[in-house]
Amino acid sequence: MIIITGATGRLGGQIVDRLLRRVPTERVGVSVRDPGRAADLVARGVRVRRGDFTDPGSLAAAFEGAAQVLVVSADGTGEAAVAQHVAAVDAARRAGARRVLYTSHQGAAADSLFAPMPDHAATERHLAATGTPFTALRNGFYASTIELMIGDALRTGEIVAPKDGPVSWTAHADLAEAAAAILADEGRFDGPTPPLTAPEALDLADVAAILTELSGRPIRRLVADDAEWAASLIAHGVPRERADLLLGMYAAARRGEFAATGRDLEALIGRPATPVRTLLDEVVARAAIR
Repeated sequence: MIIITGATGRLGGQIVDRLLRRVPTERVGVSVRDPGRAADLVARGVRVRRGDFTDPGSLAAAFEGAAQVLVVSADGTGEAAVAQHVAAVDAARRAGARRVLYTSHQGAAADSLFAPMPDHAATERHLAATGTPFTALRNGFYASTIELMIGDALRTGEIVAPKDGPVSWTAHADLAEAAAAILADEGRFDGPTPPLTAPEALDLADVAAILTELSGRPIRRLVADDAEWAASLIAHGVPRERADLLLGMYAAARRGEFAATGRDLEALIGRPATPVRTLLDEVVARAAIR
């Protein structure tokens, strides 16, 4: 049986949906913190069991009978997040899984300037040390993040943010399809995958240019001072820890940590990756409706 954690989340839910198109339903099980939110999966015949990374005892039943377990990375950062990942990996091994898979990131590195990346690297190190075959999905940066980064640009005509760098923005749907393909073809990748990304990397100046074309009005990219930008967030009620986290994302991007691109994702899903322009077209359309 293939067990997927976080199956009611944005990525996990799409992975389950894509996997059910590739393998029989009886081969798919999910581990979720709140089974009540997975009624649709129960209706489709998927085995649903409660599993919580912070309650390792619950994972024994959730992972029972697993041949493969896909650990979808937890929310949060730091030691607590890594501890949750370790608990899930170890529970999968105890359950007898032949392979453990983990949703890592293209920028996973111990010295990354973006806080989640050292956590991914630490989880990968633990996976490698277990001796159990594993696959770390080096996923591209979620393209949906762009909508948060541009803020009110379609209203103000300006994208104001710290200096950034090129990022190979990648759609959730594409990453879900790739994960399903790898799960259905066990052992296709051993260890960390190549970067599973869209084939081009764009910075916010590129995004501003695309928005200008799509919206028919000029959108400018303005570079803000790091400290002033973070202080503005805090003044508007954003916790300092969150502001520092976001600032780290920009610092990592301008250092080139998310610039890697490749064709492996497209080879897995059998079609071109979803371009950023498609996402931005949807953003512009929603803004017009409002």
